[in-house]
Amino acid sequence: MSELSIRRATFDDIPDIVAMLADDPLGAQRESPDDLEPYRAAFTELDRDPHQVLVVAERDGRVLGTLQLTLIPGLSRRGATRSLIEGVRVHADTRGEGLGERLIRWAVEESRRQGAVLVQLTSDATRVDAHRFYEKLGFEASHLGFKLPL
Repeated sequence: MSELSIRRATFDDIPDIVAMLADDPLGAQRESPDDLEPYRAAFTELDRDPHQVLVVAERDGRVLGTLQLTLIPGLSRRGATRSLIEGVRVHADTRGEGLGERLIRWAVEESRRQGAVLVQLTSDATRVDAHRFYEKLGFEASHLGFKLPL
């Protein structure tokens, strides 16, 4: 098996990324892989924002995973920068191979390299397996999150 690489996503990766976002019970309800235009517009915005990085994990030219890392400068914690990991997905036929762990470890190291003092993420309350996965990697369920649809 060839080496896995983690690289910045490109415009051409959008279909693969959206397919992974849609490939679970929650994503199937909110993603539209047949209409890529809103994703292309969003990609253009985040790609020009220096506080955002969307990456893909690739092996043999095939996109197998993705995540978005956001750096958030702030005043709290003595003016600390924190990072936020979002949209973590691994292709269904490669789950259990350690790819998700590689992505998260990459995000933590990149956060550290960028000077962040804290890495945070959220996970839907129904994703019990994901919660165990993040806890295994050292994350603690320390806060209760709230959302307000607009």
